[in-house]
Amino acid sequence: MREPQCVVCGDRLTSAQLLMGDGRCHNCRDFEPAFARALSFGEYEGGLRGLIHLLKYEAVLPVASVLGGMMASVIAELLAGCGDSVPLVVPVPLHKSKRSDRGFNQAELIARAAVKRLPQRLELATGVLVRRRATISQVGLTREQRIENMRDAFQVRNHQVLGGRTVIVVDDVMTTGTTLSECARVLKEAGAEWVFAATVARAFQGGALPESVFHVGQQPAVHAEEEASEAAAVAASV
Repeated sequence: MREPQCVVCGDRLTSAQLLMGDGRCHNCRDFEPAFARALSFGEYEGGLRGLIHLLKYEAVLPVASVLGGMMASVIAELLAGCGDSVPLVVPVPLHKSKRSDRGFNQAELIARAAVKRLPQRLELATGVLVRRRATISQVGLTREQRIENMRDAFQVRNHQVLGGRTVIVVDDVMTTGTTLSECARVLKEAGAEWVFAATVARAFQGGALPESVFHVGQQPAVHAEEEASEAAAVAASV
């Protein structure tokens, strides 16, 4: 069986939320996101969390290929709802100062690796969305503070390419979805018709569920954790 999840953001649903009947979590009711749907490969814990940290904070770049394979499965699931349209894949941008310090944008590396693994030809648009101002860390902020922190942080450079298009915004981790929602809002204002969100990992906000149930994607939780742990061991030895 699959764990009960919000039909919009993919967060876990509590028993009380299930009784409300529309399949949305409290956060999506109170702060409706600008994206139509968000999907993630697995939970931000254990081996998967370690794998992301290897890339993001230790610059073990070969890990991007492993995470890209995971991302490819998420994008493939979203493509099923895109009809005949060929979506643009847009990685969440870093501010130029953060990118300069890190030397790369992990979302862009993951998106590139994912697109290469997908049988359907997709357009990777890395220059369409830019982060025009630096933002403080989201860690420890309330949802309202996160929304204010991200407000007007992004800007679209090329409006023409977005007209009537479907866009899949890619990032490494989703927590509350505030960053992805702000990206989606700006992209839609610039002409995108539909915006979906895809991440490798999800830091769930809802209540914990038994380990026997499934993660966000289609893989059982234990299998996703085993795959991430094995991938982390391989990447660390590169």
